[in-house]
Amino acid sequence: MAAYQLQINGKKINAEAASDMPLLWVIRDIVGLKGTKYGCGIAQCGACTVHIDGSPVRSCQIPISTLSKKAKITTIEGIGEIELHAIQEAWIEEQVPQCGYCQSGQIMSAVALLKDNPQPTDEEIVASMNGNLCRCGTYSRIHQGIKKAAIALKEGTSSPSNDK
Repeated sequence: MAAYQLQINGKKINAEAASDMPLLWVIRDIVGLKGTKYGCGIAQCGACTVHIDGSPVRSCQIPISTLSKKAKITTIEGIGEIELHAIQEAWIEEQVPQCGYCQSGQIMSAVALLKDNPQPTDEEIVASMNGNLCRCGTYSRIHQGIKKAAIALKEGTSSPSNDK
């Protein structure tokens, strides 16, 4: 076991963990944030997506020992913490989730997409969201939610990311 200093959702966190423990388990089991989900364990489904320094990563495959002390980690709990993010508003309006299990990973990937590309084409949305699996098949609603959020952000009718 080793001591690690992390910055998660804008808060400094001290955690003791084995050096090979994946970030996912640190977030869920040590820090106690349960929004990030375990899906496949091999970085293929996207359920465990978090942001490290603003970029989406699969936390199930990131050993805690590989993170720098300066790394800024954002989980689903850190998105829209003050007010809903445009993606979250669109998800509600479009009734995107069915079972909801994959949605934290879907939202994290969609927020990163719109941060890097505020007006993505249909093809760019598909390419960016590729690898985020949804067992319920709500891909068309996810796609529509991203388009709706992009329009809201462009028009200034919704808040940008609160990514810490």
